[in-house]
Amino acid sequence: MKKYTISTIIGALVLAVMLGGVRNPSTPAGYIGYIKQGAWVGTERFYGMQTGPSSTGLGWLLSVTNVSITPYAYHEPLEVLSRDNLQVRFQIHLVWRVQPTHAAVQAFIEKYTTISGQESADKIAEIAYANFLKDPLRTATRNEAQSLDALLLKERIVEIGRAVEAAMRIWAHDTPFDILSIVVGDIAYPAMVAEAVARKMSATQLLEQKLTEIEIEKREKDKRIIQAEGIAAAMEVIQRQLTDQYLQHEAIEAQKAMLGSPNHTTIYIPVGPMGVPLVSTIPQGK
Repeated sequence: MKKYTISTIIGALVLAVMLGGVRNPSTPAGYIGYIKQGAWVGTERFYGMQTGPSSTGLGWLLSVTNVSITPYAYHEPLEVLSRDNLQVRFQIHLVWRVQPTHAAVQAFIEKYTTISGQESADKIAEIAYANFLKDPLRTATRNEAQSLDALLLKERIVEIGRAVEAAMRIWAHDTPFDILSIVVGDIAYPAMVAEAVARKMSATQLLEQKLTEIEIEKREKDKRIIQAEGIAAAMEVIQRQLTDQYLQHEAIEAQKAMLGSPNHTTIYIPVGPMGVPLVSTIPQGK
């Protein structure tokens, strides 16, 4: 049997431990890795950064915390007391990301979140959001909403979102947080307010309907007036043209037309200063 000396055994153990401490941490696409190097004695230290997809290569006691640089969307429910003292509920929708640079990710890990080495990238982002963005976001939104009456909130909802976004961009200036967009929506009023709004909308629609009917009646009235004025104008023209000579001419023409008819007898009775006869027709057989 081959005999091993104590020094050989110790050397083998040391080599096994050393090989066990050699690692090659990797970072996938869409992430930036924050790399640390551990130590048997003392504390671990910052080692470097890497942008995925990549890995460090073999190294001694290396570990990596991967931070997503793709956008996150968070939704915050909020209740505020409007200027007219009504409790209004709505949602704040925030889209943000960690700025995709090594310096930003390093600051993000070291100053804005807490990690123990076991958290996922999403959990790290959630912790940082809760530490730095959540309360300022809610405060900025509350300040904007409380300056308006409840029924004006829906009309100004886009303006509120823009104002909150501008405030949060100022808040996040010179930090690793990149505010992409903020939208305020899903407004819910108390039941009594919702019912009042519904009644107001119904009354408004009824009023618009009545105004439309009144406008139609006005148009019909104008139409009848125009028609009457046209008839009156036509009658005035006709009356001006109905001279004695014109009437005498029409009577003579009527008499000519009756002469050609075999079914009646025409009797002429001269009357009038111009001798224009009155016309009477006696049917045949009478």
